[in-house]
Amino acid sequence: MLANKTALVTGSTSGIGLGIAKALARQGANIVLNGFGDVAGPQAEIEALGVRVGYHGADMSRPAEIEAMMAYAVAEFGQVDILVNNAGIQHVSRIEDFPVERWDAIMAINLSSAFHTTRLALPAMRAANWGRIINVASVHGLVGSAEKSAYVAAKHGVVGLTKVTALETAATGVTCNAICPGWVLTPLVQKQVDAKAAALGVSNEEAKKVLLGEKEPSMQFTTPEELGELAVFFCSAAGNNVRGVAWNMDGGWVAQ
Repeated sequence: MLANKTALVTGSTSGIGLGIAKALARQGANIVLNGFGDVAGPQAEIEALGVRVGYHGADMSRPAEIEAMMAYAVAEFGQVDILVNNAGIQHVSRIEDFPVERWDAIMAINLSSAFHTTRLALPAMRAANWGRIINVASVHGLVGSAEKSAYVAAKHGVVGLTKVTALETAATGVTCNAICPGWVLTPLVQKQVDAKAAALGVSNEEAKKVLLGEKEPSMQFTTPEELGELAVFFCSAAGNNVRGVAWNMDGGWVAQ
């Protein structure tokens, strides 16, 4: 379905980003990975699916590095047809105690990076009259939670950016949509599980149940594979007129 297309997925060396990258690769898309940590493992996993894989280690808080990454993708693959803005960080603290530098970093990585990649990818997508921009927001792009001011503000911003991008491309073959996951057992969320287990003096499994029970009626984590399949749908012909949605995959969190 996506043969000869290239997908650039930020924050894709693990977790949700890697799940989405693999799902797109299974449909034939070449992949540009981005992120920190182990790169060789994810690269080998995707190459095994029979597509070309590139990697750029841009720090998503730095516009100049984002520009270099986008230039790399064009030089190596010709064009970015599918852009998945997934890179994100988290910090949990009350507003009055929130470290200013953490606020700035979360805004830069979770929100501003999506603006920079989008502005750089759009001209070629418009010229081709085909493109898919998928912003991985969060259920926190739709509702708030205490002690997550920067993350919630940034993810609400991502949903707003998604709507504006969709409106500006509405008469073209380019679409922009947001995926809003609930709890996904990524390394980021595992840290919150560990903290809860320590705070409550319970096992990791009990801490997971407490975490899910607070917010997610299904009592199950969404998986990176499920999110990847939703991204594939957005890229399919069935997604041609799906524009500007914030699609929550959250086990009923927002339905409450």
